[in-house]
Amino acid sequence: MADSALPRHRIRNLARACHPGPTVAVTAFSVALAAGANAPVTTTFLLGAAVLTGQLSIGWSNDWIDADRDRAVNRADKPVGAGALPASVVRNAAFLGLGASVVFSMMLGWRAGLAHLFVVAMGWAYNLGLKSTAWSWLPYGLAFGTLPLAIALALPGHPVAAWWAMLGGALLGVGAHGANVIPDLQEDRATGVRGLPHRIGRTATSIGSAVALMTVTVLAVLIPPGSPTVGAVAALLAAACLTVGGMVSALRGGRSRLPFTAALAVAGINVVLLVLSDWVVPR
Repeated sequence: MADSALPRHRIRNLARACHPGPTVAVTAFSVALAAGANAPVTTTFLLGAAVLTGQLSIGWSNDWIDADRDRAVNRADKPVGAGALPASVVRNAAFLGLGASVVFSMMLGWRAGLAHLFVVAMGWAYNLGLKSTAWSWLPYGLAFGTLPLAIALALPGHPVAAWWAMLGGALLGVGAHGANVIPDLQEDRATGVRGLPHRIGRTATSIGSAVALMTVTVLAVLIPPGSPTVGAVAALLAAACLTVGGMVSALRGGRSRLPFTAALAVAGINVVLLVLSDWVVPR
């Protein structure tokens, strides 16, 4: 009985260690963008598999690399740090996920494949050391800014993403980085992590993240050709409420994940706006 329960226990902890919220969100958003651009079913499936395995590898590598830091601050929400999962298991899973992502990415064609693998490489670069530097925002910005391009290049004819879609993705990444780090500022400082949010402080990070997130929605509403629809304006107002709510929560301190949850919700709104707009540019 114990032997059969162990694998299930490890599977549950592996699921917790992959950072399931961002992993599922980024995968779902990518699939939605591809489907909204009328990608063939096979392309949409391969894209989803490439993004999912890539995000799994990033999430697992984060918990593997940060295992000692998580143990030092008693992170109960991290299975490796809490002693519920060996670091070697998460390390092996991270490399398996990375290998699978390479295969699925290249099946999309070399253009889209290389673009998506750049996205994955940025996530690994953040985990491997950039998170502790003043450039901690850069991998997020480059990764999220490149993701729309990778999706577009996977479509028939290999079109490109509109400049404002890539800029919006980059700003979304920067805003999400700040929102994600804010709850962990104290623990990160205690273990030597000194990314940009740690250097400029909670208040500046909260305000800067809010400005970045709102700019994304403004771009998605105002830049596409034609007058904004009533639905687009409503989406802008909803994004503004979510952004302000997340900023207020961040400024209050504590370890609430509300700022990052709000950032994911704003990302979802922007994905809907992108799907309804002409974000793919034929070459």
